[in-house]
Amino acid sequence: MTAPAASPGTRPDLLLNPRDYETAARARLDRPVWDYIAGGSGDEVTLREDRAAYGRYRLRPRALVDVDHCDPTATLLGRPVAFPVGIAPMAYHRLVHPDGETATVRAAGTAGALTIASTFASTPLEEIAEAATGPLWLQLYVLRRREVTASLVRRAEAAGYQALVITVDTPRMARRERDLRNGFRLPPHIRPANLDQDHTAGLHQGRSGSSTLAGHAAQHHDATFTWDDLAWLRSLTDLPLVLKGVLTAEDADRAAGLGVAGLVVSTHGGRQLDGAVPALEALPEVVAAAGDRCEVLVDGGIRRGTDVLKALALGARAVLVGRPVLWGLAVDGETGVERVLTTLRAELEEAMALTGRPRLDAVTRDLLHPCGDRPHHLTITAPPHTTETKDPA
Repeated sequence: MTAPAASPGTRPDLLLNPRDYETAARARLDRPVWDYIAGGSGDEVTLREDRAAYGRYRLRPRALVDVDHCDPTATLLGRPVAFPVGIAPMAYHRLVHPDGETATVRAAGTAGALTIASTFASTPLEEIAEAATGPLWLQLYVLRRREVTASLVRRAEAAGYQALVITVDTPRMARRERDLRNGFRLPPHIRPANLDQDHTAGLHQGRSGSSTLAGHAAQHHDATFTWDDLAWLRSLTDLPLVLKGVLTAEDADRAAGLGVAGLVVSTHGGRQLDGAVPALEALPEVVAAAGDRCEVLVDGGIRRGTDVLKALALGARAVLVGRPVLWGLAVDGETGVERVLTTLRAELEEAMALTGRPRLDAVTRDLLHPCGDRPHHLTITAPPHTTETKDPA
């Protein structure tokens, strides 16, 4: 992939928000790579709805509040962050920039943001940790060969990761038709750097009309993993466990009852179950069900500081951003990622000031005005808390 010469639309001083970086990144990346990043599953309904959900709320500003200093600092699992925006786990950052995940994690450290590294990173998890200066968690897929998952846990502990994020919405990979049409496969120089040869064989051998990544996931992801297996994971480590991909009060209640430290309300960027409830619309019921037993984060569709504010008002502890980070990385490497993050922070502080909410603890649901006929979660009844661990019938 060769980046074109800068044009007025891609000059760094004219890239003012994540959407500008999206436009610039699309011009730089080959079509199959762009589609791999941008696409969703099926008809991409959930992909679109994740973004559209933010437009179904308006903000109710309060006047005559002292907002000379707005403080966006927060804590995640007891560790301070400069603002409540982190980097979602995404595979293969080197698809868009040769410095890959090391550039991403350096930028996050400079910005004071959390990074969640992916099992399928294109840089070894140890190298990512060496480059990190901010909070760092590792995302895990539970693989059929459980000893490989156990090895990743041990490596994460040794490297200094502070939490494990277990993806629970991918027992199998959904059909992503853009990738199928493109016959998308990894370039020869890109591989999942944390996995052994047995888990990488065949990843570079796609053919027209197929996607090797989907076949690889079907071969190696453990579709038998259930609630009962969380005890096995818990036995491997004292690191906090966070479940990513929870969209219902029932699952949130069960997870919190089992003692997880956090939940990420997520549709996997619209890349798994098409037609799933948008993450922002699922957020209130998950927050209500979890109560004060664990922290709740949300991802999907966040493009502006006002989006961050809306998610916080609905009860999220923090938000995670994915595609905007890759856009910044594709356009300007580490600097591009840092600018995307710092822009979101600046926009959040501006939104806090303009709504009369100088501290995050003042960002509450009365900030929001639902519009249209979709948002119905401003009041919600949580299910009774249980410690039930049996599988649902």
